[in-house]
Amino acid sequence: FWRCAGVCTLLLPFIMMTLKKVLQFVNFVACQLFALLMAMWFRIYLHPSKTSPFIRHVVATLLGFYLALFCFGWYSLHFLVQSGLSYGVMIFAGLEHMHKYCFIVTLGYLIVCQITRVYVFDYGMYSADFTGPMMVITQKITSMAFEIHDGKTNVRMPSLLEYLSYNCNFMGILAGPTCSYRDYMAFIEGTCYQARHQENANGKENGKFKQSEPSPKNDVISKLCTCAISLAVYLSLYKLLPVEYSIDDYFVKSTPLYLQVIYLYLAMLALRPKYYFVWTLADAINNAAGFGFNGYNKDGSPRWDLISNLRILDIEFATSFKLFLDNWNIQTALWLKRVCYERCPVNPTAATFLLSAMWHGVYPGYYLTFVTGIGMTMAARAVRHNIRPYFLVSDSHKLVYDVITWACTQVAISYTVVPFVLLAVGSSLKFYSSWYFFLHLLCLLVVLALPVKSKRRQAKEQQENQQKDSQSDPSTDSNCNQKDKTS
Repeated sequence: FWRCAGVCTLLLPFIMMTLKKVLQFVNFVACQLFALLMAMWFRIYLHPSKTSPFIRHVVATLLGFYLALFCFGWYSLHFLVQSGLSYGVMIFAGLEHMHKYCFIVTLGYLIVCQITRVYVFDYGMYSADFTGPMMVITQKITSMAFEIHDGKTNVRMPSLLEYLSYNCNFMGILAGPTCSYRDYMAFIEGTCYQARHQENANGKENGKFKQSEPSPKNDVISKLCTCAISLAVYLSLYKLLPVEYSIDDYFVKSTPLYLQVIYLYLAMLALRPKYYFVWTLADAINNAAGFGFNGYNKDGSPRWDLISNLRILDIEFATSFKLFLDNWNIQTALWLKRVCYERCPVNPTAATFLLSAMWHGVYPGYYLTFVTGIGMTMAARAVRHNIRPYFLVSDSHKLVYDVITWACTQVAISYTVVPFVLLAVGSSLKFYSSWYFFLHLLCLLVVLALPVKSKRRQAKEQQENQQKDSQSDPSTDSNCNQKDKTS
């Protein structure tokens, strides 16, 4: 066919790869739009007041399996295998060690699938990226295991239907986001509004609060508009500003350094709307189904950001590395914090970045990005603790500090994320070497020159100081008690 059409066979791999990417994207968007329609139907016709949680679980699970089968074919069986293995671990392992075994089995199966997809099937064979949904399922399974272990779900094991509904429901099977098992069960059972509604109840009836359920319509429309703008910006700019051009030999030799910095920032700026589109659409689907209510704003309007994955303005105007990461892929950051950062006894920052690299995949560029991120985070923390106080003397000084740190943050983020986009070791090191590893060396010097105590060490020292003060001056407490008794 290709020879009859007059197409050079040397271009076949490129054409097939392009068609594959386009097909995957079209399938994803079509399935997400179908999920949006089903979410609205789910909220109206399968409302908790009209049907039982059992029916809601069954419908959410079956629709999720249908979307997975449509997008990934029989690769979607991995979702069931991963969930089944972890559910077996949760049943047969004791409560004390269940979360650890679930974490090892779930993450291990994900890594095996990622290795197989990247280094086996992607060489000369068609392979859909079925590991994307598995990344979200990994977060959900481990989050549930840690919640049960910590007693946050009343230590109740979910039934198999509840478990599959939580992991594979149609609202989050393709793009997430991750959510708490407790929040998901409250949504299915129709109790998600009660805890956040008591303070804003409209009245009482028979001694109970008479509640009016907030509507997600305005938030869904707003998020869909954000999706449309993000998609339009991405499709308009990503081919004009490819990241790969930043390692082009002619570009590196003929372009001044400041223009290379500006181009890198613009290239990353053109790439981010793709993620804005995917995550905002996923958030809108959950909201349309009635999931994501998070209380009320000060003006009385409902908030639908319980499981939101990003804050676009806070990302684009972030003045520190931490602020950027706190507003980017929020639910993943919370998951990393719960399962790693808060539990790792030694160097939790480095452990969290390494876990994030393992979870993302097996491309070497991921590891280069997150290892670089460790140094960037430590350097940014040192600058903030040691230099920022000098700029807080007036509003004008703080404005200057914010402008400088915004520019530095955007450059640092762009520099760090390049290997994440390029993926390969050779091209990533080529980029860093064209910059003479400048930011790596700068971060090293900053960390050595401006050491910062860890938060845990600071908290420990504060407790020790408080204990010393209370022991060294017992008369103060007695005098205060005497005054209290007299009054």
